[in-house]
Amino acid sequence: MNVPVDGRRSDSLCMPGAGDDPGSSFTELLRRDAPHELPGAPGGDVQQSASFVHATTVVAIRCADGVVMAGDRRATEGFSIANRRIEKVFPADAHSGVSIAGAAGPAMEMVRLFQTELEHYEKVEGEPLTLEGKANRLSQLVRANLPAAMQGLAVVPLFAGYDLDHAHGRLFRFDVTGGRYEEADYHATGSGGVHARNWVKAAWAEDLSAEAAIDLALRSLFAAADEDAATGGPDLVRKIFPNVATITADGYRAFDDDAVAQRAALLIGGREEGAPT
Repeated sequence: MNVPVDGRRSDSLCMPGAGDDPGSSFTELLRRDAPHELPGAPGGDVQQSASFVHATTVVAIRCADGVVMAGDRRATEGFSIANRRIEKVFPADAHSGVSIAGAAGPAMEMVRLFQTELEHYEKVEGEPLTLEGKANRLSQLVRANLPAAMQGLAVVPLFAGYDLDHAHGRLFRFDVTGGRYEEADYHATGSGGVHARNWVKAAWAEDLSAEAAIDLALRSLFAAADEDAATGGPDLVRKIFPNVATITADGYRAFDDDAVAQRAALLIGGREEGAPT
C-alpha cells in the first residue's frame, strides 16, 4: 500500500478480493454484488453498431489559480447532430472535475459511478482521496470499459483538480486501455482536440490568470469548431455556448450560460486578438 507522510492513500492499487469486504471502494462493492452494473461489463447492452451518440471536444488548461475546464455542447450520431446542448464538464467532488469525450452514454455512466466512488470513499475513510488517487480510480473505470471500447464505445475523459497538498492545479488524460498520463500545462481531447490544443499551445503562459484561461479555452473551442464538423461553435440564435468550470483552492465552480454567453459575445469577431500566428 502506498501511504504518504500525511497518512492518506494516494492510490487504489491494493484492492480487496472479490469475496472480501469491499472496504472504501464503491466499484469493488458493485463488482461483488452487481457486476452487471459496471461500465463495460460482459453481457451488457454493448452492440457493434455505428449508431450511438458521441460527445466531442473538451479542453483543460492549468492557470495560476488552478485549472479551467471547458467543453463544446454538440453530440453527434454518425453524420447527424444528435444533441446541441449536451453537458460535457462535471464536478467529481469539491476540488476536482471530469470532462467527457467519446461514446456519450457510457461516458455519463462512468462519471456518475466515479462521483459515487469518491463520495463513498470519503464517507468510509473519513477523508478524501489525494488528487492522484482520484486519477487512479478513474483510470480503473476507463480500463473496465475496454471491452466496450473494443466494440467502438470508447470513453476518453479528462480529469483535473486543485491539489490542496501542493497548492496548484493538476490535470490528467487517459487512453482507452486505462493509461493515465499527467499533463503539465494543458490538454484537449475529442474529435476537435488537436485543433484546440494547437490554439492553446500558441497562447498559454505560466502566469495565466483564471480569467485569461477561460477566454483561451473558449477561443480554442471556437477554433476547433471552425475545423471540425463534430464540434459545436457558439450559437447566438439558440443561445448555446460551451460548458466552463474553474477548479481553484475555493473549489469547483461552474459558470452559468449567461456568464459564458457574455464572454463569448466579446470574443466572437475578436478572435484575432491573441490568435496563433
